[in-house]
Amino acid sequence: MNKQGLEMKQVSWGIIGAGRIAHQFAADMSYVDNSRLYAIAARDSKRAEAFKTQYDICQSYGDYDSLFNDENVDAIYIATPHNFHFEQAKAAILAGKAVLCEKPITISTEEAKVLYQLAKQKKVYLLEGMWTYFLPAIQQAKQWVKEGHIGNLMHIKADFGYPQPYEPNSREYAKELAGGCVYDMGVYPIAITQLFINETPISGFVTSHLAPNGIENDAAFIFEYENVTATLATSFRCKLQNWAYIIGDKGYIAIPDFWRASQCFLYQGDELISEFTDKRKSIGFNFEIEAAANDILAGKLSSNIVTEQMSLAFQARMEWIKSQINQ
Repeated sequence: MNKQGLEMKQVSWGIIGAGRIAHQFAADMSYVDNSRLYAIAARDSKRAEAFKTQYDICQSYGDYDSLFNDENVDAIYIATPHNFHFEQAKAAILAGKAVLCEKPITISTEEAKVLYQLAKQKKVYLLEGMWTYFLPAIQQAKQWVKEGHIGNLMHIKADFGYPQPYEPNSREYAKELAGGCVYDMGVYPIAITQLFINETPISGFVTSHLAPNGIENDAAFIFEYENVTATLATSFRCKLQNWAYIIGDKGYIAIPDFWRASQCFLYQGDELISEFTDKRKSIGFNFEIEAAANDILAGKLSSNIVTEQMSLAFQARMEWIKSQINQ
């Protein structure tokens, strides 16, 4: 399909889940030309109807099967708690819908493998929603590294944490909802590391703090690669700095609030060499939506930006960290 064809057509999206991140996704749809938001499905039909009204979309459902079976929906964005992702993504794939599933795509490597294999069998597009990878500031940082501005990569430092009051039945802490800061926030430091070091660690170390119900609410982890050390952390106990540093033997890149990055800065020694700001008005989900829709309209089954191999690497790192915490 030519570029003109891509511009003329739109992907019709449905959303599963009407929580905070679904609202962010819906709000950013107005910044995307190749997509439209058509439907919302939530377990609470009143909540779905309110979402429909707020974003002036065509359809709302109080169950998920109706969305899966809606012939007007091309793609489904899954914005529910982590432990529901596998079954919901599986159902959407079996219904022939393209799937953009919020990170982490599943809560085990085995589940992720099953989904990717099923998507290939059914010839359906599947993407893990690691929206950070699509942000222009992150793409700029990658380009600086590729161009050799920081020399040979030596260290990555990244953390992501915000205080989350302890509530054992909440999405953040409930065991039955795959709670804990590693899946919820720790996936971001893990993902930014994987973006710049597409390797398997040689060794690792984990230290953690547990909430009263035994779910981790703070964790720090170090991964040793062949030539690089990654020092990472995540927390529900406190706000961390939430920056990422990509450090080489000639310079480094600083990325404020890297998970939602709008800026990045290139240093050599103590001197600021270059900086980038995307000046966006959106939250930033529009870059991911547009890229996914372009893939779908082009008939692709996967993304070149967040690949299956990367998703499986996220899962492997998180599984290993969890295994160390639960010893």
